[in-house]
Amino acid sequence: MSENTIYLLLGTNLGDKFTNLEEAKKHINDAVGKLLKGSAVYETAAWGNTDQPSFLNQVIAISVKISPEKVLEKILEIEKKMGRIRKVKWGSRIIDIDILYFESKIIDTENLKIPHPYLHERRFTLTPLAELIPTFIHPVFQKTQRQLLDECSDESVVKRLS
Repeated sequence: MSENTIYLLLGTNLGDKFTNLEEAKKHINDAVGKLLKGSAVYETAAWGNTDQPSFLNQVIAISVKISPEKVLEKILEIEKKMGRIRKVKWGSRIIDIDILYFESKIIDTENLKIPHPYLHERRFTLTPLAELIPTFIHPVFQKTQRQLLDECSDESVVKRLS
């Protein structure tokens, strides 16, 4: 398979959050694909289930030679290895890794939806995306990340930390 650039959202709100992000990036670089670049780290209040600690989020770009399905398999393994336990939807987690984009591919299967189906509704996702790839066109909505962020109705405060 040829090389593809994909974008992942990392999120954490348990333990040493900065260390969790660094550890996740190391595992991704070792097992999924080469880390190309990352956005700043942003702090946001919890979304969905709001009665929990704030999150640190970061978007990273990686170069992969594997299929989107294989990427999903490997990131789920990384989440498990780092201690993620899935109990409550939108609950606290040591690490969350979401596939946002796989080049400009559109994938809609039972287990995998790319682009991420809610990214346009979440300021904590769009803010680092607009920083990293402001002019990248969403393959479904045909809008740039900057446009999606400008149109986003999510009022959450997204604070740049680094």
